[in-house]
Amino acid sequence: MAKILMITGDYTEDYETMVPFQTLLACDHSVDAVCPGKSAGDTVKTAIHDFEGDQTYSEKPGHNFALNADYAGLNVADYDALVIPGGRAPEYLRLDKSVLDAVRHFFEAGKPVAAICHGAQLLAAAGVLEGKNCSAYPACAPEVAAAGGTFADIEVTDAVTDGNLVTAPAWPAHPAWMKQFMALL
Repeated sequence: MAKILMITGDYTEDYETMVPFQTLLACDHSVDAVCPGKSAGDTVKTAIHDFEGDQTYSEKPGHNFALNADYAGLNVADYDALVIPGGRAPEYLRLDKSVLDAVRHFFEAGKPVAAICHGAQLLAAAGVLEGKNCSAYPACAPEVAAAGGTFADIEVTDAVTDGNLVTAPAWPAHPAWMKQFMALL
């Protein structure tokens, strides 16, 4: 089974972090959830984003998500795949050079990458979307285009695979997103 790295941070989207983490573990994959500046046993705050008919999603406090690995000393070459949850965390993670370098490693090595919702912000900042078809939360479409990608405007329950990249607009796409990602694993 695959050894998977999940890079997240405070105010990650609750479902987009917990569900893939638990799903991949249930399928006998090994998943290390990490956050810059934090160690195994530390927690990150999550937010629950919902679609309630407003111009954008609503945000409510989520659960504390326990990290199970240290970010310091991380060797990305030890991992077979990468998962990038959405939420507000990617907005801040994209400012961390070590995170951008980690994301680039997976693309340069041709390893599977799954990103959902605002995870596209991290992909755009890492410069890995050139020529890629990428879905994301619709508000991230300009960033996908500015990074040289093509925004995949798909249903909120769908996902899209382009080479080693699997992306989806938001947590309602978990079944399609995880199915496509696990097919690459």
